[in-house]
Amino acid sequence: MNGRRILTALAAVLLGALAWRTGGWAGLALLGSGLLLWLLLNYTRIMTIMKRAADRPVGYVGSAVMLNARLKQGMPLLDVLALTRALGERQSPPEAEPDVYRWRDAGESVVTAEFEGGKLVDEKVPRPLGEKALRWALKE
Repeated sequence: MNGRRILTALAAVLLGALAWRTGGWAGLALLGSGLLLWLLLNYTRIMTIMKRAADRPVGYVGSAVMLNARLKQGMPLLDVLALTRALGERQSPPEAEPDVYRWRDAGESVVTAEFEGGKLVDEKVPRPLGEKALRWALKE
């Protein structure tokens, strides 16, 4: 268990003790209803993101360059799915760390994102050769 989870559990216990001390059973009920509301809001957000992602082809994004511009180190995978509105095409074997996903657009630009512990650690955008550059490369 990492330090953040321990602090979260400790904060929950302290919040429960504070709710009991100030309001008794009514305070605990208010705390429970607040936690339930928070849980339902997060569940609704996750289901909305996954429903949008299910309606699009796997590994497709409108613009790979725009996606790359909006990606930031440390972004959770769920936030990246919300940006792309599509599930990524998995490049790494199942149950392997880091998780590597790829999205491509209609112009064959590709974004490859690497996630460790559900957080973005690296992204790459190799640019495809344009038609003019491809003709130049084939000449030589």
